[in-house]
Amino acid sequence: MSAALGIMCKAPHPGRTKTRLAACLGQERAAHLSACFLEDVANAVLAVPDALGRQGYGVYAPAGSEAELAQILPPTFRLLLQEGAEFGLVLGTAVQRLLGEAGHDCVVLINSDSPTLPVALLTAAITALRRPGDRVVLGPAIDGGYTLIGLKRDHPELFADIPWSTGDVLRLTLERAAGIALSVEMLPVWYDIDDLEALRVLQAEIAGTPPAFASPGVSGGPAPATRAMLAQWPEV
Repeated sequence: MSAALGIMCKAPHPGRTKTRLAACLGQERAAHLSACFLEDVANAVLAVPDALGRQGYGVYAPAGSEAELAQILPPTFRLLLQEGAEFGLVLGTAVQRLLGEAGHDCVVLINSDSPTLPVALLTAAITALRRPGDRVVLGPAIDGGYTLIGLKRDHPELFADIPWSTGDVLRLTLERAAGIALSVEMLPVWYDIDDLEALRVLQAEIAGTPPAFASPGVSGGPAPATRAMLAQWPEV
């Protein structure tokens, strides 16, 4: 058995990534930070115990950025080009391809903006998916979305007609799951960094103050790349 752990990512080009953070950090810094986030999430994937059986992927855009992403992602990662422009189609197609032609027994798709994502959440997602019975595993985010989604069968309905980048993503995904009688496993809440407010939470966490929403026993990862980059910007 081999679980596909796919990070949904874009090549960190100034002006095209982390646009809300770029408004306060500048485009170059926002792009550098995006690359650090991706590196740290990839390291969280590598920290999932080998005994579980897992393969890391960069589910990426745009085409032509393979060499750039290969400099950021670990050498053991594989690349899977995103298909389509609409994000629901991108997610659904990634699940379909990783379960189908790639032959994995389960798939966990992860956002690239949670550099301190606890390894325990990834481990719990794989463990839940390998229990008998079909289900979707969701890692809720504090902004109303999710930091990860895990499946062992193809369920494109979960990604249809979702207003992405809004606070309704998780709620509507749960409604879609209920509509097809799909069992849901909810993991502890975590967060992604899209704006200055979330960046302040990250800075506090790196400085030693756990997020107020963190569940007991759930600790964020070390995020060494992000930590080192922020240390270079004391004025931020």
